[in-house]
Amino acid sequence: MDYMERLRDLKGIGEKTEKLYQKLDIYTVGDLLLHYPRSYQVYPPLSNYGDLKPGASVALLARLKSPAKVRKGRRMDVTLATAFFGDRSLDLVWFRMPYIRSQLAVGEAYVFYGKLEAEGERLKISQAQIYSPDEYSALMQQPQPVYSLTGGLTNNNVKKAVQTVFDSGIRLGEYLPQEILEGNQLASYEWALKQIHFPIDFDHLLRARKRLVYDEFFFFLLELGRNRLDEAPEENRHPITETAQMEDVKERLPFDLTPGQKKALADILGDLSAPLVSQRLIQGDVGSGKTIVAFLAMLACLENGFQAVIMAPTEVLARQHEKEFIRLCQEYALPYSVVCLTGASTAKEKREIQSRISEEDALFIVGTHALIQETVEFRDLALVVTDEQHRFGVRQRKILASKGQSPNVLVMSATPIPRTLAMILYGDMNLSVIRELPSGRRKIKNAIIRSDKKKSAWQFVAREVLAGRQAYVICPLIEASDVSEDENVMDYAQALKDFYGDQITVGLLHGRMKSKDKDKVMEDFASGKIQVLVSTTVVEVGVNVPNASVMLIENANRFGLAQLHQLRGRVGRGADQAYCIFIDSSDSEEISRRLEILVHSNDGFAIASEDLKLRGPGDFFGIRQSGDLDFKIADIYQDADVLQMASEDSKEILEADPRLVFEEHAGIRSFLERRRQEVYTNL
Repeated sequence: MDYMERLRDLKGIGEKTEKLYQKLDIYTVGDLLLHYPRSYQVYPPLSNYGDLKPGASVALLARLKSPAKVRKGRRMDVTLATAFFGDRSLDLVWFRMPYIRSQLAVGEAYVFYGKLEAEGERLKISQAQIYSPDEYSALMQQPQPVYSLTGGLTNNNVKKAVQTVFDSGIRLGEYLPQEILEGNQLASYEWALKQIHFPIDFDHLLRARKRLVYDEFFFFLLELGRNRLDEAPEENRHPITETAQMEDVKERLPFDLTPGQKKALADILGDLSAPLVSQRLIQGDVGSGKTIVAFLAMLACLENGFQAVIMAPTEVLARQHEKEFIRLCQEYALPYSVVCLTGASTAKEKREIQSRISEEDALFIVGTHALIQETVEFRDLALVVTDEQHRFGVRQRKILASKGQSPNVLVMSATPIPRTLAMILYGDMNLSVIRELPSGRRKIKNAIIRSDKKKSAWQFVAREVLAGRQAYVICPLIEASDVSEDENVMDYAQALKDFYGDQITVGLLHGRMKSKDKDKVMEDFASGKIQVLVSTTVVEVGVNVPNASVMLIENANRFGLAQLHQLRGRVGRGADQAYCIFIDSSDSEEISRRLEILVHSNDGFAIASEDLKLRGPGDFFGIRQSGDLDFKIADIYQDADVLQMASEDSKEILEADPRLVFEEHAGIRSFLERRRQEVYTNL
């Protein structure tokens, strides 16, 4: 079997199943192998009578004394059984699974695994997984992969498909030089891929993960370095000289810029007046006021007769920028226009906006990546401001350069990356940091509660909403998983609708929704039509909703501290007191202590630094928090040591062989070529 072979050619995958995989961007056998498990299920030892705790996941060895029964209902079939372990009974319930009855024999020993519930004196497990004692014993020995899924695709489907690929005898080869493998004690690529999906034990899993993390960092940094080689210094054809209007607006703002904002603005203006084109990264905590700094820098460009553009990752955010820029121009009587171009603009609107972009000087241009389409021609573009979520890369800069534009580039990031790591990841950029929050911001009040107290949190949310405010609720999963008990937005949104009834409007947002549907939900939330928004972490890069006063995060123990801090930054942007509630579903005192750091600090950089110290090499079963850089498995916080290693190796190779022509680098060349081919195949 070949790496580039279509997924459809795998045994057991037909046209319908193939389309389900394509929803996960899996088109080829190679894509499937790179669909790494998002976490691993660790099955606990069999529970003893005295250790039973309602709310915990347990494995009970029990027998049935009478056959299971199926109760027919109008909405669904319900399978019921009672099993006995020692002198205790266990009620078992399965919904929409009538076939379970034929799988259970009276008197036979089974292991029932699931979340234990208590109803008075009786114990119950709903939707229990069923194993023979031998099967369960084998499961306990190995971490079991848990994959990201889509509706209609089960975890077992993906496991079987991956196993089929490995059983076919696929040969993956090795592309890293032997000295890198030996010098860094890295496992072979083929071994690592097998172990990341089906690890023998945790030691094997850690070794496999280290190799794959290294690969992601190494090739990311190698491409970055090669792109720098192709980029000759460019003359700044848009030098900024006078900034009287910008200075006037800055002085008339109803607030004083923080020291960090002033320093960042001075850095940008210095870049804009320099003889060569520059790129600068502005790192600022969530809510630190990066956008007003960007507006003032863009205003300086317009004052000199040039155009400036700000690109947002979503239409909703672009429209928000447009609205704010228009307000500022009107409030300060600025003689400039604002245009906004997005993919959702009508054909007529696009023609009109593109005409203005190609003909008008001194124009504020706002939009999504629709701005770099071939049909868009800029008149005189001096500055491009973009968000890290869609980092303005080499390809986009080349598109603008091909149109006769060589703009300065400003990237805004709310990810609090420690400076040592930022210099590796953004070594091609100048760096400015905004540490302080604007004056007048109230400190967010934080609380950590256990899962069994969540109803009290729901009631608190209701009080805030009925007082005229809004709330976010974050869950780690999109929909229920057959191998994970983490909360999912689908069921959670329905549970809140049932709990609140007609008095509160609950909305739903997740990453698999179409862009226009996501934008509509965020518009409704921003306008107040939706009062409680249940979402996955897609709200990290979201619109500014000053009326949102509560952030409730389910399974907070599954997230890294830096990501939790960014989520928390979605609230506290208005005049009202803001609150963040972290629901801890773990039984770990260590995790609870880590969450306490968030209660005592609102400084994102300090939190990221602490997270860097606390996240050990085995602590990666949560949700990755540095997804902005589009790594599949690597995390810049917990894998900082591997990032440093890959940085040194890629730099050494490029210094000795910048075009990768040496024979020992043939594997690297072929890998990069294969990756380009993969991108082409999946288009």
